Amino acid sequence: MKYFLSTALIFAIALISSLNAYSQTELTLLAPGSAKDALEQIVSGFETQTGYKVKAAFASGGKVKQQVIQGGAFDVSILQLPLDEVLASGNVAASSQTAVARVAVGVAVKKGAPKPDISTPEAVKRMLLAAKSISYPDPAVGGASAVSFQETMKKLGITEQMQPKIKLSAGGSVSMEMTANGEVEMGLIFVSEMVNPGIDIVGELPVEISTPTTFYGFVSSHTKNSAAAQALLDYLASPAAAAGYKAARMSPAH
Repeated sequence: MKYFLSTALIFAIALISSLNAYSQTELTLLAPGSAKDALEQIVSGFETQTGYKVKAAFASGGKVKQQVIQGGAFDVSILQLPLDEVLASGNVAASSQTAVARVAVGVAVKKGAPKPDISTPEAVKRMLLAAKSISYPDPAVGGASAVSFQETMKKLGITEQMQPKIKLSAGGSVSMEMTANGEVEMGLIFVSEMVNPGIDIVGELPVEISTPTTFYGFVSSHTKNSAAAQALLDYLASPAAAAGYKAARMSPAH
């Protein structure tokens, strides 16, 4: 009897320890700041459903990519194209690549200001040429929305004409602050970052001149818990995450 009780007790302790370890597992998520509002909401649902804890860190898309390439610690990362250097680094499991969401570049003006017509490429071109000043994140600090908008200007054939009007910022939130206080006439960033109460959102740029940016998730090739990391990535790409993306003006990739 004593042996039976002892064996049962040992089993119970082992089971409790296992459950505690499961509930205390912490995963690190690296992601662009442009997806912050959506991912914080989605991660909360994942934690509630699984018992895992997620430590999310946000930076510009370029900085996140460099952290991954340089071997920074993470379990799951959210990245944007191009991905060649990321895959070549060996720091992500290439087979885990999963599209999770998309986001478009949009136009914002100071609250109460007239909203320009951006319904067609021609209308956007007229708007930009007529604008006295615009702001978007400095591509040198890794702003993916900046790279996208520069491609838009190139498609419209107005890159050189726009140079005197451009005021680069240190990030999307700064561009929105400049727009809200009237320092610039309009700001062009990912619509998911347009949360400043002092601005009005005009809308998204037409897809003919501005292809929405896709976010891709990867599991780290160095994670200590590949099953948990994969579970997080799967959740970020699942129907359960769709509402979180839509609430932040993003689109689920699936």
